[in-house]
Amino acid sequence: MVNSNIKANVLMMRKLLVFTLIMFVFGFALVPFYEKFCEVTGINNLLRPDVLAKDNWVDEERWVTIEFDANTRGLPWQFKPLQTSARIHPGESISVMYEITNNSDREISGQAIPSYSPRFLDKHLKKFECFCFTKQVLKPNETRQMPVQFVIEPGLPADIHTVTVSYTFFELPDSASTAKK
Repeated sequence: MVNSNIKANVLMMRKLLVFTLIMFVFGFALVPFYEKFCEVTGINNLLRPDVLAKDNWVDEERWVTIEFDANTRGLPWQFKPLQTSARIHPGESISVMYEITNNSDREISGQAIPSYSPRFLDKHLKKFECFCFTKQVLKPNETRQMPVQFVIEPGLPADIHTVTVSYTFFELPDSASTAKK
């Protein structure tokens, strides 16, 4: 009986060693398998160097002038870009600051809505950071500077040399209703 227990234990130990060895090899084989799976399905393409190089390509043969505009509708705010224009190569990222001041004696919530000229520019403009992504709440007489970071992709048609990026701030209903109370 003792001899059969030893044989069973040795057999179990061999099975566990083989299983451990297989799992160890599988762990190393998983990396190339995962990379191939991602390549075939298109998942995780942000980490591939060839995709990064294509997305970050800068067309140094061309220049595009970007004009910046700022407006408010029904708000006692002063809103302006700190620079009115910039000249960049398509594919080059840019950061622009806008300044906003609440000229009233009450807290107001607003939301910026972007618009572009030419109209199809939104297909070629990729924003990394923008105050238009969230509502802005300004206290009475508060002034704030807000960045916009974006890139105009090199796929912009070659006959376009000037574009306009405009933001219009609208008051959100929640701040208008609190002012009436």
